Amino acid sequence: MRLRRAARVILVGAPGVGKGTQSERLLARFPQLSAISSGDLLRHNVKNRTPLGIKVEKTMKTGGLVSDDLILRLITNELGRRGWLYGGRPSVMTLSSSSASLEDAPGAFGDALEADPLVGASLSSQASEDPTASFLLDGFPRTATQAHRLDGIVPINWAVSLQTPFDVIMQRISSRWVHEPSGRVYNTTFNAPKIPGFDDITGERLVQRADDTEEVYRARFQKFQETSEPLLEHYAKKGVLWEVHGMSSDEISPKLHQEFERRFL
Repeated sequence: MRLRRAARVILVGAPGVGKGTQSERLLARFPQLSAISSGDLLRHNVKNRTPLGIKVEKTMKTGGLVSDDLILRLITNELGRRGWLYGGRPSVMTLSSSSASLEDAPGAFGDALEADPLVGASLSSQASEDPTASFLLDGFPRTATQAHRLDGIVPINWAVSLQTPFDVIMQRISSRWVHEPSGRVYNTTFNAPKIPGFDDITGERLVQRADDTEEVYRARFQKFQETSEPLLEHYAKKGVLWEVHGMSSDEISPKLHQEFERRFL
């Protein structure tokens, strides 16, 4: 299935609602949709010791929070690297830029962003509707302030609010067990281990995460509500917010896919 116009998508939902599952399914169903994860960009830049990565690493080592400016710089740098932005220094990059020209100046956007987080860059007119410039942005924005700043660079054209009742999510989380060495996750309600309490592959004992308790989750849920309500209101005013309700990921996915196809196919 080929898209007829660019999709710039974010998924918003409480911890445990299944954002990861829905992201994976969207990316698998619509190959033209690429993933841009702020967390992955952070790790990549730190690992490769880029100027931005060094700044991020210093912040993280001192226990500080990575600023909105730094996250925006990482995202802008990635969009520029893909040739989707117009206006960076010292050269202008658009979706029509050849791969050779991008390789000749791989640090152009990064160098410019060192001087100014935004450097006047914005989505090029060609990329704004080109289906090949479609992406699912993960991990950012999380607040209305972040969303407002992102609008000036690359306006999101579909914000999805995933809605599942609190009690359902709480039951899902309290039923979650993990094999810590591998990261394998089980759930006693729908993905139970063959032998209760033990990993299917190694036979080692499973554990529950310290934050998979009702007290901790309630605090996380309350914090999410406080930040997400203004964020969702921001996108509602933009006319790009869409809500989907369901008791499980399997119930939500068909509705999500149908609406995506209606908007972009």
